[in-house]
Amino acid sequence: MSSPLPLVKLHHVSRVTTRLEQAIAFYRDVLGFAEIPRPNFDFRGAWLFNYGLQIHLIDKSTGGAPEDTINSRSNHIAFATDDLAAVEQALKAHGIEYKENFQARNSNVRQLFFQDPDGFHIEVGNYPA
Repeated sequence: MSSPLPLVKLHHVSRVTTRLEQAIAFYRDVLGFAEIPRPNFDFRGAWLFNYGLQIHLIDKSTGGAPEDTINSRSNHIAFATDDLAAVEQALKAHGIEYKENFQARNSNVRQLFFQDPDGFHIEVGNYPA
């Protein structure tokens, strides 16, 4: 049996929303998250932070994607790793299909997206500290 993925921590949770402004207000005013800078993506959304965790909100009307394909604009959890090559090797060893993203214009972050057996999306990336 192969080793588990070398994960460091939970980095963020992404939520697709049909009510972006109300979702921002909820996470800010009710749960105590603060808006943080977000890369200049071609879709509306917001990033919030508190408690060592980011919440990434994605406006469904401008950025949502179908849930039945591996994609970065779906509801997902994201884990940070210091060894993305080892994660990629482990995914291959487990026979798990994945998609790679590289955010060159936004921060040189490399990400791997895949799904659990129920189709829930998972992201693993090498995020800056």
